[in-house]
Amino acid sequence: MKKITVVGIGPGEEGGMTLAAIAAMRECDILVGYTKYIELVSPLFPEKETFATGMKQETERCREALRLADSGRKVALVCSGDSGIYGMAGLVYELSGAFPEVEIKVVPGVTAASSGAALLGAPLTHDFAVISLSDLLTPWELIEKRLRCAAEAELSIVLYNPSSKKRKDYLQRACDILLEKLSGDTVCGIASRIGREGETSCVMTLAELRETETDMFSTVFIGNPTTKRIGDRMVTPRGYRDV
Repeated sequence: MKKITVVGIGPGEEGGMTLAAIAAMRECDILVGYTKYIELVSPLFPEKETFATGMKQETERCREALRLADSGRKVALVCSGDSGIYGMAGLVYELSGAFPEVEIKVVPGVTAASSGAALLGAPLTHDFAVISLSDLLTPWELIEKRLRCAAEAELSIVLYNPSSKKRKDYLQRACDILLEKLSGDTVCGIASRIGREGETSCVMTLAELRETETDMFSTVFIGNPTTKRIGDRMVTPRGYRDV
């Protein structure tokens, strides 16, 4: 059987991986993925052959993974977090028409919204939206619309890719949009390098968040109007005590 398994590896350390993810990588012949992700998993499977590409080479990477599977190799295509949330699962399916004999299996992983929330406390106990601030594939105008709609709906919000070297002011711009609808005292948090060396988390207000620098290794959480700070943790009530 020709098969490719698209594997979500969670934050990247073994303790954050599912048993299914570990089994898929253990059973494969070759690990395929973004260079940084291969560096995270290859020490766990030193005997495995690897194929890695850098940023902006996602199509090449997925096509090569499918080609390898079509040739009879057992392929595990690894993705940070969850394989279907900003991961490669969708692209693999899009490219799969050229490899009709290859079966695709998707193994989920722990996305940064979940692992970062656990570091911060319980900020996502109620409805929430996940929005990437990267405009590499999504026009900034559409990102602005999504931010405004999420704030208008009083959803808790998780921001992926909050800033980078080329997008230093994007988080500040996002905060300015959110402050049109939300109070500057809205409870927010940042989780950085989740499950990796240098892991940190901190809770602050939306006004303070606007003045805070982040990077691509950070995930940002904006609470809804009911979110509160309990000690050094960020908590969004579900409303159970009112039932």
